[in-house]
Amino acid sequence: MAFPIALLGQEKPQAPPATPPTNPITASEKGFYSFVSNAVVGAAEKMPEENYSFKPTPEVRSFGQLVGHVADASYMFCSQAMGEANPAKDIEKTKTTKAALVAALKDGVAYCNKAFEGMTDAKGSQMVKLFNFDLAKLTLFSINSAHTDEHYGNMVTYLRLKGIVPPTSENAPPPAPK
Repeated sequence: MAFPIALLGQEKPQAPPATPPTNPITASEKGFYSFVSNAVVGAAEKMPEENYSFKPTPEVRSFGQLVGHVADASYMFCSQAMGEANPAKDIEKTKTTKAALVAALKDGVAYCNKAFEGMTDAKGSQMVKLFNFDLAKLTLFSINSAHTDEHYGNMVTYLRLKGIVPPTSENAPPPAPK
């Protein structure tokens, strides 16, 4: 009987459970947006300038237009969440160079990060109108993250078609041996 008790004495004490952040929903949304927006910025930076006009088919946006579209959407969703007028519109239609588009995308991400800094779970539950829908402010952040992630998927395809490894596939572990 002493043996099991001696083993119990050998166990390491468990760490106390982590204290959740003050605003766990906002913090979770911000964390996911940070990951996705960094991937999109990385993709925009990796694509060479000469491929910014690349379209896999004539019916879809060019790579550069995708970058501008994501920047436009970031400003639109995050300005709505802050209750502000959209400070930047028509990036997709007015910016054409890689430098201008990457800068606009980074500025859009910074704008959304500013929106997150002022957000709390309580403020995030306030309702706003978007496309005739009544939505909680935090839902706007969620939609923006999903939209950004959706277009990152498009960007990955464009990069792969040009033989470029997308940012989220860099340093991936090697495939398991067969």
